[in-house]
Amino acid sequence: MMTSPLDYYKKHLEIYQTEVKRLFKQMASISLLRLLVFVLTGFGIYLFIEQWKIAVAIAALGIAIFVYLLSRYTDAKHNRAFNKALVTINEDEIKMASGDFHDRDQGLQFQDPKHFYSLDIDLFGRGSFFQFMNRTTSQEGAKKLADALKANDIYNIESRQEAIKELSEKPKFRQFYSATSNLVHVETPAKSILNWLKNHQLFLNKTIYWVGVIFGVISLLILVLTFLEVISNKALIGYWLFLGLGISSIYLKKVNILASNTDKVRDTFRQYATLLDLIEKEIFTSDLLLEKQKMIQFETEKASAIFKSFSKSLDALDNRNNLIGALFGNGLFLTDIKNSYKVEQWIAQYGEKVTDWFEVVAFFDAYNSLGSYSYNHPEFVLPEIVKNGPVIKAEGLGHPLLNKTKRVDSDVIIENEQFFIVTGANMAGKSTFLRTVSLHIVMANTGLPICAKKSQYAPVKLITSMRTTDSLADESSYFFSELTRLKYIVDAIKKEPFFIILDEILKGTNSTDKAIGSKKFVEKLVASNATGIIATHDLSLCEIEQELNEVKNYYFDAEIINDELYFDYTLKHGVCKNMNASFLLKKMDIV
Repeated sequence: MMTSPLDYYKKHLEIYQTEVKRLFKQMASISLLRLLVFVLTGFGIYLFIEQWKIAVAIAALGIAIFVYLLSRYTDAKHNRAFNKALVTINEDEIKMASGDFHDRDQGLQFQDPKHFYSLDIDLFGRGSFFQFMNRTTSQEGAKKLADALKANDIYNIESRQEAIKELSEKPKFRQFYSATSNLVHVETPAKSILNWLKNHQLFLNKTIYWVGVIFGVISLLILVLTFLEVISNKALIGYWLFLGLGISSIYLKKVNILASNTDKVRDTFRQYATLLDLIEKEIFTSDLLLEKQKMIQFETEKASAIFKSFSKSLDALDNRNNLIGALFGNGLFLTDIKNSYKVEQWIAQYGEKVTDWFEVVAFFDAYNSLGSYSYNHPEFVLPEIVKNGPVIKAEGLGHPLLNKTKRVDSDVIIENEQFFIVTGANMAGKSTFLRTVSLHIVMANTGLPICAKKSQYAPVKLITSMRTTDSLADESSYFFSELTRLKYIVDAIKKEPFFIILDEILKGTNSTDKAIGSKKFVEKLVASNATGIIATHDLSLCEIEQELNEVKNYYFDAEIINDELYFDYTLKHGVCKNMNASFLLKKMDIV
């Protein structure tokens, strides 16, 4: 029997919590051992202070053990932080499964009033689909996820379905990926890093690098000969030191600028190296994931190894911030010049490939969210993609954000070039139905399973007009904004087919104009061979069904039972007869 998502999260929450406690105890034990080694080493040196060879041996042994214990402590600390991140991931999943997700990122930065549909269908904002399903850990991943939801891409859907399905079956990989990404707080966006890599002007050549290498060899030789007293003039070291500082100062300004830039990107490259390593080691079978995995191969080298080597070069350059290290390092070994040269050579060799590697990391961040969503809803189904037949033929279609114990699902069949007119009382379910159909299209195009028992889907792009607003800043009235949106739709469907969803159009004018205008607009859409749905309170619009075979009337009903309003939220064929505005006004003592 397959483990339910909630059972998986509860089980692994307990596993990772136990591991966090074990690692804390291990860290405490190592800390005590370090203290003991420090004390014993000091005591041993004190006892044998007059026998300097034994004292030096004790000091060397003590330092070696101390460094080893420090390394063990650092590893334990890292593993504890990693497991704490896994604890948080599973706690969040359990919390969100109960419907508690409204404190998460709403994705408002991705909202676009001029987009085909994103403003109308609660794709972003509080309680939105994005807020509910987003698990990304980076700005780039969040943008990639938002772009996928807004793409309106009707091609290669099966490829995306396979990739999302495969990732949904890898909860451990997804969680390890997210936990690893969460360990490092990255301040510099990938876009800024790519701009820097693209625009950086190289200022060091191979000759100056070898000058640094030869200078360092000579410095070592001088130090050894002075120690052996072959060179008696101790001042020579000082003169040589000042010569090295003089050479380093020639490039000081440019090295400072380079170091300033690299300091901002070190954490990013350290994080990306680990994430790329996870991607490289995972075994994938779907074409899309294999394609992305192949993008992080560079000839015979792996991107993770290339990033790790760059991270080491960045760390080496960062050591210049140590005053003593900078003084003697540059004075005797020209370390700034050599380290800067290595950084620049990496940029020259790999700078152009970084865009691909960053894109792959963002892709997996976004697709892990899609995979998690699929995993969290095993009862949802992948729509069968068809070329001919109805645009949507779904059984038990529901809104994915509604509680499944209260949700009322509908069987929906919408033929190509067919137009539904949906009427109904206030709060009876019209707007929810429009958003349900909209999300079916968006989710299906993204490659996600949809909230239905079964579905066949002929891919189509979506365009909507449901939530028009006026704009004081643009000095545009509500009515003008609405007309602009409708014009946008008319122009769009001239270029390619769209599934059109409209909610109560022409609200900004009087009822007579509205009735006439709405009728003409629907007739124009039908004449354009458009497919879609319009919800309205205007019952006169339903008369078009008698004139045009492509138009079908549906409605959501409301009944007054024992002086209470009752909704069954069931889609029915025909025209709504029961409206409830007067009843509600009276019920709430407004009239």
